[in-house]
Amino acid sequence: MIIKRIVQCVLCLSILLAGTAQATSMTGGVHHSVNMCVFDLMGKNGALFQAFKEFKTESLKLGLEIKLKAYRDERIATEDFKAGVCDLVNVTGIRARLFNQFTGTIDSIGSLPTYEHLKIVIETLATEKAAPLMVSGDYEVVSIIPAGAIFMFVNDKRIRTPETMAGKTIGVLDNAPEMPKLVALAGMTPVATSLTNLYSKFNNRNIDITAGPAVIYGPLELHKGLEPDGGILDYPLMQVTIQVIARHKKLPRRFGVEIRNYSTVMFDRAIDIIKRSEEQIPKKYWVHIPEIDAIAWTEVFRQSRISLRDENVYNGKALRLFRKVRCKLQPASPECTAKNKE
Repeated sequence: MIIKRIVQCVLCLSILLAGTAQATSMTGGVHHSVNMCVFDLMGKNGALFQAFKEFKTESLKLGLEIKLKAYRDERIATEDFKAGVCDLVNVTGIRARLFNQFTGTIDSIGSLPTYEHLKIVIETLATEKAAPLMVSGDYEVVSIIPAGAIFMFVNDKRIRTPETMAGKTIGVLDNAPEMPKLVALAGMTPVATSLTNLYSKFNNRNIDITAGPAVIYGPLELHKGLEPDGGILDYPLMQVTIQVIARHKKLPRRFGVEIRNYSTVMFDRAIDIIKRSEEQIPKKYWVHIPEIDAIAWTEVFRQSRISLRDENVYNGKALRLFRKVRCKLQPASPECTAKNKE
């Protein structure tokens, strides 16, 4: 149940992929056949796998025949892709860093505070000028799909700033290098968790803070952990994406360019679906973060990113692009004049 509901936050993928029927300008008679490792925690019955079945149908019109193989474990799908079992794979942005550090940095802590920021970045990366950034060695990122913002859930609405989080317990997954940095900077107490017990720990008051997309609120009954005094901070921790990685030599010419271009056309429709999940959460739970507190969070996030950049987890060039986008939309932000800019 947990996994099924989390996957539903990317149901918009089926809209995006089905829309490739309109992007038929690249057919040239050349026919390519490839295998795709499809990661879907619900297997062949999951929303993602069904979406890629539509992608398979439409890709025939683009000169590409795709054979799908379902995987319930993202790690195994990734390893099989690396081993050559398949030529395409869909992964979360964090795991995409294994193949393209630049696009994998999109899913970095605090880099893109709103969907407007994310839209500008995805549109920029879909341009012809940015095409070289989408290729890293044998791999090409052919699509970047928004999967929703990650918010912090707290069991006390007074926990809303880095200072008030000091000493509070937070669930930390072992595959997210961002969290230890944030936890250390804010002085929180980390509690090792898995995806299967992260939210039950919050509901049972074993931890004070957790994080996730809005889509999990209802299915995982997070009102239990939020009652009586808890809330959801409306300042996103990060944006999550699903990225489709391919061996570019196995694709028809310009396949990646055409798919990325059409992905930007579908962005607004995808975000509308994501926002509906956010709007279904009762307003009483949303905790507005005023500008002065947002500035404090911005600095904590920035220091986390700089540290992870220096450890070669985040791509420095990508972080500079994201800073330019933030400063374009919020030129008065202190980070725009900081000496140690990203």
